[in-house]
Amino acid sequence: QVQLVESGGGLVQPGGSLRLSCAASVSIFRLAPMGWYRQAPGKQRELVVIESSGGDTDYVDSVKGRFSFSRDNAKNTVYLQMNSLKPEDTAVYLCKAFYYDMEYWGKGTLVTVSS
Repeated sequence: QVQLVESGGGLVQPGGSLRLSCAASVSIFRLAPMGWYRQAPGKQRELVVIESSGGDTDYVDSVKGRFSFSRDNAKNTVYLQMNSLKPEDTAVYLCKAFYYDMEYWGKGTLVTVSS
């Protein structure tokens, strides 16, 4: 069983930045692929960024150049640095990981971009 706990969400003004964290209950060396998803009110869940087992990252076009995925293996934590935030980035952001071919999700953290 793997637990993923997101944190770092909140209210931010347009143009601002936030860094989300996803802490895993197991070594993230064993979790692959890993990714961040988001779900806006009334919309389907969408992929934000996925990191493959080989370490390659793939971002949805709408966040390219603004969002950045990173990891701290010693802390078993992955991050999503979000810059130049827009109102349309408002959503619940969720972390997903595969562990021995089993899919695990966190409960999410809410990001609201509003003036």
